[in-house]
Amino acid sequence: MAALQSFFENLGNIVWGPFMLVLLVGTGVLLTVRLRGLQFTKLFYALKQAFGGAKNQHREPGDVSHFAALMTALSATIGTGNIAGVATAVVSGGPGAIFWMWVTAIFGMATKYAEGILAVRFRTTNSRGEMAGGPMYYIERGLNMKWLAILFALFAVFASFGIGSSVQSNSVAQSIHATFGTNTALTGVVLTILTAVVILGGIKSIARAASVIVPIMAIVYVLGGLLILVLNIESVWPAVKLIFTDAFSGQAVAGGALGTVIRFGVARGVFSNEAGMGSAPIAAAAAKTDHPGRQALVSMTGTFLDTIIVCSITGIVLVMGGLYAGAGNHTGAALTTLTFHQLLPGWGGYLVTFGLVFFAYSTILGWCYYGEKCAAYLLGDWAVIPYRVVYVVSVMLGTVVSLELVWAASDTFNGLMAIPNLIALLLLSGVVVKETNHFFSKINSGELPK
Repeated sequence: MAALQSFFENLGNIVWGPFMLVLLVGTGVLLTVRLRGLQFTKLFYALKQAFGGAKNQHREPGDVSHFAALMTALSATIGTGNIAGVATAVVSGGPGAIFWMWVTAIFGMATKYAEGILAVRFRTTNSRGEMAGGPMYYIERGLNMKWLAILFALFAVFASFGIGSSVQSNSVAQSIHATFGTNTALTGVVLTILTAVVILGGIKSIARAASVIVPIMAIVYVLGGLLILVLNIESVWPAVKLIFTDAFSGQAVAGGALGTVIRFGVARGVFSNEAGMGSAPIAAAAAKTDHPGRQALVSMTGTFLDTIIVCSITGIVLVMGGLYAGAGNHTGAALTTLTFHQLLPGWGGYLVTFGLVFFAYSTILGWCYYGEKCAAYLLGDWAVIPYRVVYVVSVMLGTVVSLELVWAASDTFNGLMAIPNLIALLLLSGVVVKETNHFFSKINSGELPK
């Protein structure tokens, strides 16, 4: 077991090495150039599409609304990375890592847009009349590279049992035990039942749950963070200033290692918003939409909301608290909890626990949908129900077993997912540009509603 864990840890270090980080960000930069900075010029229009919706959307082909598809994607995206991942970035890379998280998110918005447009453009209908799409479909149908599509789907299935279920349920159980002293097995039973009730109903059930859970949990967490900023307003500007200055000096890291600041900022940014990973377009493919471009804009807002909004709240509060400098044994969610408690005595720590529990639970729901779609692609639609059963079991196991091996393996498979997806995004970037031009020409001519 130790040897297997060591194998995945070493492989993970290779997968998540400098080449991967350059590939991830580089793809975003290329798409930004080819799309002429669309994430800047169309952001407010995209937010309107996400939260306002297009006219007569219910008549369009698809399984769920734009908003529900976005919430399903965000349910899997907004998770422990927004609390634990940001803290890890600040401890290991210094305050400047937050700046590089922002940079990653800005270019990642173009990546998410491209994923969304390809997901809808190459989606198909399965034997049950549901939409099926994502990287495995645009790799096969757009590039005619089925072997690469199979690799993506295989990696995604393995990743779903780790980063999607076991790791998340373990985080919930440990957080509740630390805060309230609740037995982890009891938490596991409750969490498993709640998961089963939702995911056995399929995408519509998952989307309904996500459409309620995600907005509530995000709003509560963000409002709590904003309250901390208001109550400690004198510390906000110094913290923001430190983030920008340290981003280019690396002084907060031992030896002034600027490369370390950039590496952790980029890596944790990608871990948080999943731009380029290939997971979110699986949810985007289910959206009811009149054009791939419209859903792509909605998908793009996910990265903005996840990193620019939620992660920024966590990051600025952590820098204001200053506990990262002498974190010692405290990192991840524990450091965020301590900092929130320090700056918002009484219930700041409970706010983080609340956020972590619901962020993790929603991630469990979202990743189940990703995993089952990949399982269906590999084995056929008959595999969906068996997959859901095994997935529910993995949720329970995650609360009662040690997860060092699972963490190492799922982190590796998560990275391996990205490689086929990024290859497809680069090779199909011309399709993305063509579909984008077609969409806005239809909007400008009045053939499609604004």
